[in-house]
Amino acid sequence: MKTLKLEFKEIGSSMRFDSSYHLSIGTIYLKKLRKMPYYNLGDITEKIFTAGRSKRIYTKDKYGYPYLSNTDIVKQNPFNGCKYNSKRFGYDGPSFLKKGMIVTGRVGAIGQTAYINSEFEKLDAMGSDNIIRIVPKDLDISGYIYAFLSSKYGESLLWRLAAGGVQPYISEDMLSDLPIPNLPETIQKEIHNLILEASNLRVEANNLFDKAQTDIKTDSGLDDLTTLDYEYFGNHSSERPIAVFKRSLHEISTLSLNAFNYSKRVENLENRVKKGNWLTLSECLDEKQFFSSGSFKRLELNSPNAIKLINQSDIFDIRKKGKLLAPKFVKADSLVEYGEVIIAGVGTLGEGETFCRVVFGNEELEGQLISGEFIRMKTNGKVPSGYLFCWLSTDYGFRLIRKTQSGTKLCRPIQELLKKLPVPVLSGSRMDQIDKSVKQSQTMMFEALCKENQAIDLVEKEVESWLK
Repeated sequence: MKTLKLEFKEIGSSMRFDSSYHLSIGTIYLKKLRKMPYYNLGDITEKIFTAGRSKRIYTKDKYGYPYLSNTDIVKQNPFNGCKYNSKRFGYDGPSFLKKGMIVTGRVGAIGQTAYINSEFEKLDAMGSDNIIRIVPKDLDISGYIYAFLSSKYGESLLWRLAAGGVQPYISEDMLSDLPIPNLPETIQKEIHNLILEASNLRVEANNLFDKAQTDIKTDSGLDDLTTLDYEYFGNHSSERPIAVFKRSLHEISTLSLNAFNYSKRVENLENRVKKGNWLTLSECLDEKQFFSSGSFKRLELNSPNAIKLINQSDIFDIRKKGKLLAPKFVKADSLVEYGEVIIAGVGTLGEGETFCRVVFGNEELEGQLISGEFIRMKTNGKVPSGYLFCWLSTDYGFRLIRKTQSGTKLCRPIQELLKKLPVPVLSGSRMDQIDKSVKQSQTMMFEALCKENQAIDLVEKEVESWLK
């Protein structure tokens, strides 16, 4: 049990009576930080604001602006599966995200902080009303402010402010007096430059990966999909034709009676792919075909020797928090190997959900432990692993995987159907070229994370040295 003796004036000045506020580690950090040179966040920012609620009319991507929640923004690819707000009816100037902004969650996702890079501004991305925007007066220290807010100090200070029961929240007004340590200018500059380099690497990596996806479809003679090409759960236009089709008895498999698995629309997508050279997914994989980490005893351990367990809610984020477990109960062959192709194997069918989306086993995930709900694959050499990952990440790959789903609330792919998924086959040299680009983009993402971690470590070490 935690206890703390307070003077009445401390309760009065804070206007907070809840014990979680006064007993939080953030309160301890706050008292220490205010003994060293610091700026109030409000003094070094132009403004701290939320956009407020505005009219939202969700539409197709070509008619809308990307509309991002805080959960979207912290992903490696924020625009993968995001909603689009109508350009005609949903325009709201304050909602647009600008390069150099720092954003953090207002409700629920408190402490999830992100740095807005040029990609957001280039694509005219809008942020939801649950995102607090921090606009520094001097953009040359924006990276430093972000690094501090992402550190253990900044995150604890943000959580210290949280109010509410079921749904914790903070407001923009609460952030203005957060102390930002006034570290030496050279240190601030070094930290800012590391964050800037990480930001630029992520933009380059996403551009390289987007080009690789385009190359696969172009070389395979495949056009971009529209919502009329597949079945989905979500908002539909009143003009969308109802999906009604016939299947003869011999076309119905013993695996499923779910109409979604027999969609004529998605069958047409398969036929488009099969016009060129192709292999089934099963033919591209080694003898294991599909496998998972399995089940194992989970003993949480806060130690440098612990192994990080990553689940579906973490794996798509830039910063994968996960849980630290004792390695004693984890088999070595359960850990991710470089080049694995990993499918999020359980979830719901919402368009923004991660279910059926694909992850590549890159340098960051290599040697990590992922939960047993993922479907894992290794290629056999007929197609390179980066190429296969790229194909499954396209709009075609995603819809073909989704076609295999079974279940009501929590769905899972039917693996026997998944094995039959068509994979376009290009010339060996062309597939190797795309594979190289994909793996390079994944390496750049890992390098960006390393630079960001280096910046945050610099902040924490410098602050710790001042607090001794």
